[in-house]
Amino acid sequence: MSLRYALLALLRVGPQSGYDLQKQFSLSVGHVWHAPDSQIYPELRKMESEGLVEGEDQLRGERGTRRVYHVTPAGDAAFVAWMAAPLDYQRVRDPAHLRAAYLEVAAPDEARAFLRAHIAQWESELEQWEGELRRIDARDNPMLMRRLAVTPPEQQDRTVAYKRFAYEGLVDRARGEIEWARRGLDLVDALES
Repeated sequence: MSLRYALLALLRVGPQSGYDLQKQFSLSVGHVWHAPDSQIYPELRKMESEGLVEGEDQLRGERGTRRVYHVTPAGDAAFVAWMAAPLDYQRVRDPAHLRAAYLEVAAPDEARAFLRAHIAQWESELEQWEGELRRIDARDNPMLMRRLAVTPPEQQDRTVAYKRFAYEGLVDRARGEIEWARRGLDLVDALES
């Protein structure tokens, strides 16, 4: 269900086509909520049938059309209600930590390779999220700029602060995963000595 609210968050900034939403999704909320492109269009159709968004066909070129979606008052109310409701935390599904629980089955070199790959993955995530923090601070993040354009001036610093807060959490998570895997490398070495 969170995909619905991620899409509503993007559409509250202004009307967008499904294609535009896919691009914005990967550059914005996609950092905190993964959804393949194949899920976006079906969810938009479902949201439209439930009255949360309204789509309108617009001419695109000489022969084509594209469907542009707008949030309806019901969609806006649903988003606000979701924000006010307690979060329904889901059980964790973490393949890396599951694998780590059984590393005794792996040869030491395999365990080290797994942990080094984990570090590389999270260093890449860390670099990306630190880059987002720089764009937020410079206020040149495209989605943030769109949000600020429809936000009253007296609320803009608040919007930036919460966006920054979200990415600071992602940075902290990446650093924690890197540190955890480094401790794993030390553990492999200690157990093999």
